[in-house]
Amino acid sequence: MSKKIFVTDTILRDAHQSLLATRMRTDDMLPICDKLDKVGYWSLEVWGGATFDACVRFLKEDPWERLRKLRAALPNTRLQMLLRGQNLLGYRHYSDDVVKAFVAKAAVNGIDVFRIFDAMNDVRNLRVAIEAVKAAGKHAQGTIAYTTSPVHTIDAFVAQAKQMESMGCDSVAIKDMAGLLTPYATGELVKALKAEQSLPVFIHSHDTAGLAAMCQLKAIENGAEHIDTAISSFAWGTSHPGTESMVAALKGSEFDTGLDLELLQEIGLYFYAVRKKYHQFESEFTAVDTRVQVNQVPGGMISNLANQLKEQGALNRMGEVLAEIPRVREDLGFPPLVTPTSQIVGTQAFFNVLAGERYKTITNEVKLYLQGGYGKAPGTVNGQLRRQAIGSEDVIDVRPADLLKPEMNKLRGEIGALAKSEEDVLTYAMFPDIGRKFLEERDAGTLTPEVLLPIPEAGGVARAGGEGVPTEFVIDVHGESYRVDITGVGVKAEGKRHFYLSIDGMPEEVVFEPLNEFVGGGGSKRKQATEPGHVSTTMPGNIVDVLVKPGDVVKAGQAVLITEAMKMETEVQAAIAGKVTAVHVAKGDRVNPGEILIEIEG
Repeated sequence: MSKKIFVTDTILRDAHQSLLATRMRTDDMLPICDKLDKVGYWSLEVWGGATFDACVRFLKEDPWERLRKLRAALPNTRLQMLLRGQNLLGYRHYSDDVVKAFVAKAAVNGIDVFRIFDAMNDVRNLRVAIEAVKAAGKHAQGTIAYTTSPVHTIDAFVAQAKQMESMGCDSVAIKDMAGLLTPYATGELVKALKAEQSLPVFIHSHDTAGLAAMCQLKAIENGAEHIDTAISSFAWGTSHPGTESMVAALKGSEFDTGLDLELLQEIGLYFYAVRKKYHQFESEFTAVDTRVQVNQVPGGMISNLANQLKEQGALNRMGEVLAEIPRVREDLGFPPLVTPTSQIVGTQAFFNVLAGERYKTITNEVKLYLQGGYGKAPGTVNGQLRRQAIGSEDVIDVRPADLLKPEMNKLRGEIGALAKSEEDVLTYAMFPDIGRKFLEERDAGTLTPEVLLPIPEAGGVARAGGEGVPTEFVIDVHGESYRVDITGVGVKAEGKRHFYLSIDGMPEEVVFEPLNEFVGGGGSKRKQATEPGHVSTTMPGNIVDVLVKPGDVVKAGQAVLITEAMKMETEVQAAIAGKVTAVHVAKGDRVNPGEILIEIEG
C-alpha cells in the first residue's frame, strides 16, 4: 500500500534565513507565487522566525503587509509560520494577552499552520500559544527542538511529544535546527514517536552536516509523513535538502510525493536568479560543515552570526567563538541552540573570546536565563556562574509568564497614534525600539531599505578609475554594505584632509583628522579612555539606556549604562566609586571600544 509523503517548502522563510541572513524581499517572492501555488505542497513556510525582525530592521517592509500579500497570491496553499511559544518572534517572554493577540492577528492575516516551539523544550511555555491557535481554528504543530547532550534522550523527546498531544496539538515536528540528526538516530526517534503517540510526524532538518536527506529517508521509512525541503537554488548546507532532489528520490516508490518535478525546476531557475541579487549577504559559513556536530550552531544563526561578527570587526575569530559555544552551553545546562537560546549562548561565547576572560562580562539575557526567566534548563547549570550572575536572588521555578502582568493596554498607550492598527501595536511589542523607529519613519514617509549592491564584476569589488573616473569601493558599515565612489581629494590643511565622494549615488564630503576620527559625516569625536574613572565598552554597540546623570554618586561595580550588540544587552559598570562628572552619550547613540562614555571622579 502506497504512503504519500507530504512536502513543506521553506523557500520563503527558513531557506533564505539560513543562507542570506533573511534578506529576501517580498517583491522577489510575489512573481513566482502563481507557480508555487500550483505545486501542491502540504504547506509553504512564509513567516515567523527572523523574517519579522528583518522586515522591520533592514528591509523597511511591514511584515503584516507581506503576509497579506502572500495570502492573496497563494490562495490554494496552506501558509505556515514558526512561532517561539511564549517568546513569539522576539527575544523575551510576553504576557499571555500579547501571545493571544498575536496569534489571533496572524491567523486573520493568513497563517494556517503554527509550528510552535520553546527553546528550552519547556512545554509550559507552549500552552497559551497552542490554546490560542486552536481558538482561531488553525493547525497547532507542537515542536521538539532536537539536540544532543547527556540529558536529551529518546525517552525525553517522546515524553514531550505525548505532553504536546495532550495539550491539543494536531501534529508533532522534529526541529533539527542545527543539522545534528544522523540517519539511524532519526529512524529510532521517529519509530518511538509513532509507537507512543498518534499525531502525524514532520521532519525538519538542516543539511549543515550533509546528512539531512539521509535522515529524511530514514524518517520516512519509520513512519514520518511529512518532510521540509527547500527549492534547490536555496538548498543544502545550512539550509534544507533540495525539494527537487527529494521529489526525484521518492518518485515511483511507495512514498511518491506526487509533485511535478518539471514545475519545481522552473521555480528553481527563478530563485537561482533571485539569489544572485543578495550576494552581499552570502556567508562563507553556510556550506556543509561537520563541526556542527560539536558546536551545534543552527543554520538560521550561522549566517547572522557571521554578519554580526563582521559588524564587530571580528570575523577572523569565528573559529574561537564556535569552539567556545559548546562550553558556554554546558555551563547553562545544555539548552538546545535555537532562537533565542542560540543568540544567548553565541553572544556570551563571543564576549568570552573578545575579553580573553570567560564571563568577565555577562549579558543581561544570560543573567535572566540563569534566574529561570526563560523556563527550566534541561540539565544542571554551573552553580558558580549562577551565583556570579544573579548573586542571592531567587530562582524562578514557575512558568515565567505567570509572573507577567497583561501588557496590551500598556503597549497601546506607549505607541499611541503611531499605531494605525492592532498589528502595528504588535510590531511595537515585538521590537520596541526598531518597531517604533519603523512606525515613525513610515508615518514621515522616510522608510529607506538597505541597499542591494549590483553583482560584482570579475576582479573584485573595488575598481580604481583613470583620469576623471571615480575610484569605487564596496564597504561594510555596521553590517550594511555601501558603494562608495571617491571623486576627489582636497588639500590637507590644519591636519585635516577633505575627501569628496558619493555614497550610493549621493554626494558627500568627509573630513579626516588624526587617529581616523570623523569630523564630517556624523562620526564620533569622543576621546579615548585613559583613566580608571573613564567608562568605556570593549566592543561596538548601541546605547540602550543611560542609568546615571552628572552629580550622581556611584559604587564600584554599579551598572551605569546598558549597551546592545549582536541583539543582546549588557550592563556597563563603573570601575571605581565616585561622583559622575560627565555623561557623553544618550539612548540610541552608536559607540566604539575605548571611547569615554561617562566620567567618574573618585
